Amino acid sequence: MSVRDALIGWLTDVANLAIEKFDSTRGWLLLAVSAGLVVHLSYLQTHAHPAYEGGLFLQIAEVIRAETPRLPESIPYYTANGVPFAYPPLMFYVTALFLTLVPVDPVTFSLVAPGLVVVATTVPYFGLTRRLLPSTRQAGLATTLYTVAPPVLKWHISAGGVVRAPAAALTVVGLYTGLRTFESHEWRWTLATAVLFALVVLSHPVYPVFFGTTCLLFYAAKDRSVRGFVLGSVVVVVAFVLTAPWWLQVAATHGFDIFLGAAGTRTTLGGGHSRFMVQFVQPITRFEPVTFFYVLAFAGALYGVAKRRFLLPVWLVVSSYLLGEQRFTFVAGAMLSAVLVFEVLVPALRGDGGGADGTDASTSPTLGSATARGSSSERVRAVLVVAVVVISAVVVGTAFAGSALQTTHQASTTLPQTVDAADQDAMAWVQANTDEGAEFVVLGDAAEWVPYYTQRTILVTPWGTEWEGQQRFHYHLDRYTELSECPDATCLDRELSAVETQPDYLYIPKGEYTIRGAESHQSARMRRSLIESRRYDIVFENDGVIIVRVYPSSTVRSSHRPESAPSPGSFGHGV
Repeated sequence: MSVRDALIGWLTDVANLAIEKFDSTRGWLLLAVSAGLVVHLSYLQTHAHPAYEGGLFLQIAEVIRAETPRLPESIPYYTANGVPFAYPPLMFYVTALFLTLVPVDPVTFSLVAPGLVVVATTVPYFGLTRRLLPSTRQAGLATTLYTVAPPVLKWHISAGGVVRAPAAALTVVGLYTGLRTFESHEWRWTLATAVLFALVVLSHPVYPVFFGTTCLLFYAAKDRSVRGFVLGSVVVVVAFVLTAPWWLQVAATHGFDIFLGAAGTRTTLGGGHSRFMVQFVQPITRFEPVTFFYVLAFAGALYGVAKRRFLLPVWLVVSSYLLGEQRFTFVAGAMLSAVLVFEVLVPALRGDGGGADGTDASTSPTLGSATARGSSSERVRAVLVVAVVVISAVVVGTAFAGSALQTTHQASTTLPQTVDAADQDAMAWVQANTDEGAEFVVLGDAAEWVPYYTQRTILVTPWGTEWEGQQRFHYHLDRYTELSECPDATCLDRELSAVETQPDYLYIPKGEYTIRGAESHQSARMRRSLIESRRYDIVFENDGVIIVRVYPSSTVRSSHRPESAPSPGSFGHGV
């Protein structure tokens, strides 16, 4: 027997074993859960601090812990007067309750919990895909791809995932019950969908739009009966009533305009030609590892249209374009990817025309009837193509979660930590050495965490100010961006002149930092110009942060003593 025959025999045995042991509902679910855990462990191994922003969410939970059961009117420390609290409150109450009952550090909670919810979401997502796709294999592959897709991980596994990941999980469960409602017209599914829709409304401001839009598509594709329309209306009415205690209280405190104002700060519900480019063209022209996911999803959508199976392609396009958030693209996109793999790629490598009659290679007991009858090498090729897709997806997802990839559009590593040890050291100094009423302007994305860690006010913040309306939000966003990009004290003087209230201190990152997720590098000119300026006095410096006392422009500090500034290497010392 030749080496080639021996290798084919060995691969055939492996393929048969994989099919025998794992080609079942339990096996595919195990694969998806395992892939999710690998990605989550990669994130935990490489992140000492949660990625992106989550300080405001933890601050809200802390305020709720102090004021329960009363709904807070505002959240302190974010702007001079605090920001109004009109955010859907459910997950903040859940977080507050958990942190009250379980002795765990809140930051550790926001590091670990979102990823666990992402992994748990595999179960309802598999249930949903099993009803929308023709086979367990397609459903299992789709679930695995969804679980490790970087656009999904970006906002679900990071710090803000304490709110977004549960909202996504509830949405997936609700879409399952919504689909069952239109398929069966049973009241138990209708009421379950209504309750889940209410929970999603109480969890996040964007996911209800995705939930409602998807249910409309399910109705159009699966039902279109008068009874189905009535049941869908019942879902909306019941959810409206169940959520009324919350939105009526918010409206009584802040007025109904607060909801319209917050909606005006987003570019959701369409976005013209630029939205189309961002959602459908740029993702496949960047040639990054993540491009792999988009190519599969978009090619699967084109295949679905060619086969006149319109639900999934329309769902992908509508959710992507309407909401402008790529994490929603892959709810349908992962399913379309699985369809493409089993109905196009596997048959192509087997050399048969599987899928031409609307069936696919995934519906037969052994990855395609032709493979079952044909040679061992055909079976090996069929299993290998699925294995290559799964392994490639898991590797990219794991690297993404571990901040091992670079993104072209932000020129930064994936899932950056906006707070490091130097920041935590600086924030501890702030809390111990500044007055409780001290007000700060913070450059860079660490700004979002400073109020939570220090219990001090930041005067410029795009986080939370969306609830003050479009004009106020863009004022804060513009001021924050311009200040964070400043390379020297002259720029700081100019940009601070546009800030309504002058700060007592500036918190300035050194070296690498991020601005709205995009990596930036602080110029060495900044430190020199601060020392030379008579308006700023360096009071703390370590390897990553400079904190300066700000004097009013009309009363600069009386003496100019450059030697009073600490050296760049003096870690953790105030002056």
